[in-house]
Amino acid sequence: MAHYLVTGGCGFIGSHLCAALVARGDRVRVLDDLSTGSRANLAPGAGLVVGDVADPAVVQGAMQGVDGCFHLAAIASVERAVREWLATHRVNLSATIGVFDAARAVGPVPVVYASSAAVYGDQETLPIAEDAPKRPLSAYGADKLGCEQQALVAGHVHQVPTMGLRFFNVFGPRQDPKSPYSGVISIFCDRLSAGQPVQVFGDGGQTRDFIFVADIVAGLLAAMRAADVSAPVLNLCTGRATSVLDLVSLIAALCNTPDAPVFQPARSGEIRHSVGSAARARAMLGLSEPVGLREGLAETLGWLRAGRPGLA
Repeated sequence: MAHYLVTGGCGFIGSHLCAALVARGDRVRVLDDLSTGSRANLAPGAGLVVGDVADPAVVQGAMQGVDGCFHLAAIASVERAVREWLATHRVNLSATIGVFDAARAVGPVPVVYASSAAVYGDQETLPIAEDAPKRPLSAYGADKLGCEQQALVAGHVHQVPTMGLRFFNVFGPRQDPKSPYSGVISIFCDRLSAGQPVQVFGDGGQTRDFIFVADIVAGLLAAMRAADVSAPVLNLCTGRATSVLDLVSLIAALCNTPDAPVFQPARSGEIRHSVGSAARARAMLGLSEPVGLREGLAETLGWLRAGRPGLA
């Protein structure tokens, strides 16, 4: 039995990870400021420290006695990073350095942290492999790339083992459709299950790589075993591209509701196509075939119909 710190453990992805850790018999300590996470998401049996992940003293205290850290706390919003550039930088990059530093001070102990496909920006060659050029188009993406660079320092200078995981478009239960920063799937599922139309920006031909939250959790668990001072970074994706229009049609069919999106003007700067290569992660982490999009959507819709348990 190991003891892990999970930052952001009351959030969407973090709560699923904590549940998996507890289920296999591990001890879990969550650090979360509850600004977007919910106490209702806290895995039974997990401890909770309510605090600011960007406060070094709080992080150092939470890191005491653990065998490893999963660092998921972030302000995962490109739009908010535009409005609050410095404030989001404090949480998304400065706090990550604080986590690495605390891990150094107590061990060092390994840190698995969330990076993002946002580090790639717009790419001409698909699927996107880990060695593709990094062209972040947002402060959020730039901060996530900065986390990867700081992980290299953590390993080379301070011998902190790390692994970064570039999440693509994650979806599943507990992703709040009412949040202004929520993913498109939770919003579409919420509206179509209620018989309401959805908005599509542009022609709907944009493609994304949608990955179910259970596959993210499997990747996180495997990454802790593979963390290394060389600071490896891997994609967490399916390698399958789905257009926005195909997504609308599939969800509408599962909801038995008309497929009639309302088209809006295209959004400036939006990436047209994004699909990752999953080959390296599957080889290095031994990951199995990901959950199919239809299966994941059905589970997400089931959660919505059950009254969204876990959201306060």
